[in-house]
Amino acid sequence: MKLHIERKKDTEAVLQITADSEELAKVKNKVLRVLAPRVKVAGFRDGKVPTEVVEKNIDQQMLQTEFINEAINTLFIASIKEDKIRPVGQPQVNVTKFVPFTELEFTMTVPVVGEIKLPNYKKFSAKKEEVKIGADQVKEVLKSLQGRAAQKNSVERAAKLGDEAVIDFKGTSEKGEAISGADGTDYPLVLGSGTFIPGFEDEIVGLKPGDEKSFNITFPKDYGAKALQNAKVTFAITLKTVNELSEPKLDDSFASTVGPFETLQQLKDDIKKQLEHEAKHKAERDWEAAIVNELADKTKVEIPETLVEEQKQMVVQEVRQNVVQRGMTFEEMLASIGKTEEEYLESEVTPEAVRRVKAGLMLSEIADNEGIVVEPDALEARIQALKGQYRDSQMQEELDKPENRREINARMRTEKVIEFLKTQG
Repeated sequence: MKLHIERKKDTEAVLQITADSEELAKVKNKVLRVLAPRVKVAGFRDGKVPTEVVEKNIDQQMLQTEFINEAINTLFIASIKEDKIRPVGQPQVNVTKFVPFTELEFTMTVPVVGEIKLPNYKKFSAKKEEVKIGADQVKEVLKSLQGRAAQKNSVERAAKLGDEAVIDFKGTSEKGEAISGADGTDYPLVLGSGTFIPGFEDEIVGLKPGDEKSFNITFPKDYGAKALQNAKVTFAITLKTVNELSEPKLDDSFASTVGPFETLQQLKDDIKKQLEHEAKHKAERDWEAAIVNELADKTKVEIPETLVEEQKQMVVQEVRQNVVQRGMTFEEMLASIGKTEEEYLESEVTPEAVRRVKAGLMLSEIADNEGIVVEPDALEARIQALKGQYRDSQMQEELDKPENRREINARMRTEKVIEFLKTQG
């Protein structure tokens, strides 16, 4: 094979490939073997027809088409290995010369990743956050457990702090328009819990079951939804039920109802242990993300637009799934932050997509530099573990497909690179 590569720009390569007769002979034999089961010839059993007989009895146009496709695919794979280019999309192919089965010349224009210039990945400033669990955090969990175990007694008196008020509410803007997410029916709200916007719960104190009330609330300037920052909203509420809450006493007896604990101290120790475990896990993941993001930001590489677009679609899909889980639509989420879809894509999605692509390329390049690979036994062990999570035999078979095995291998390789980076710094 003769190969000439021309880089018209950092993210596009033009490959000029001329095949030699020996390579084409191998391709022809392979194609004939693949097509053999389709050919039926008197005197030969199905699948046992010699290749020379197959060639004489098969449609020549189909044979040539299959031959060209197989030859181009085989030579393309060989060429990118030889020159170590990184194709990221389907190439445009132009056959410039073809003499059936003996001569083949073609060009391929393919989007590629530009040269990757890594920073000194053995030095970074990201540090793991130190985990400290204080008494206040344990106390907060205990308070929550008390609240869940509290007995509720419906009362006809006026609501006071510490009561649970069951309300219907609806928020409207200064223009009288309904505000998405600012309404609810039969909503249980513990007064004084600070669950709602500052000032909201205070407006319910003193009301009796059946009372209705309208009042204005100004949202905080740092409120999560940008569209509601400093916004004046009118709420109309109906107090339907007042429940007096009787929380159990924090003692050994209460601890025994929560779990296998003989004393309150044992419960506190267990809560602290769980909080420390969760905090350490989060600190570890946050540290890993900080390392990758810091190094990715310092990595220099030209990325084909097609690769960024693919990643953008994945980011948007994740965002849509997340907002649905929060009970919103994508459109409602955009309204809450005061951005159009185009603005959101430009300011949020595109930078995240570029960062992810750079991070993936960077980690792969580091793996190549450091000779980091996934051992076959480790890959098999991971696949078997994943199979154990599914009872569906079809899902288990999916894990054995080559493309899925490659994806799992890539994920494990990334994990190994991150573990390597964590030993540096």
